[in-house]
Amino acid sequence: MAQLRKEKGWSQETLSLESGVARSYLGGVERGQRNIALVNICRLAEALELKPAELFDFDSLTV
Repeated sequence: MAQLRKEKGWSQETLSLESGVARSYLGGVERGQRNIALVNICRLAEALELKPAELFDFDSLTV
């Protein structure tokens, strides 16, 4: 998700404000320290103008 956020030129704070998901929670999700609820996946996908399934397309991400 961090890569998608950065491609949009957004900080964690911006994505947090756009999605309604707390910045600290978002940071934990990006670091793999938190499990994310489905409702938050949908909120983040909507803010990033993606379908929720696109957040699970790991083949298109560069590591």
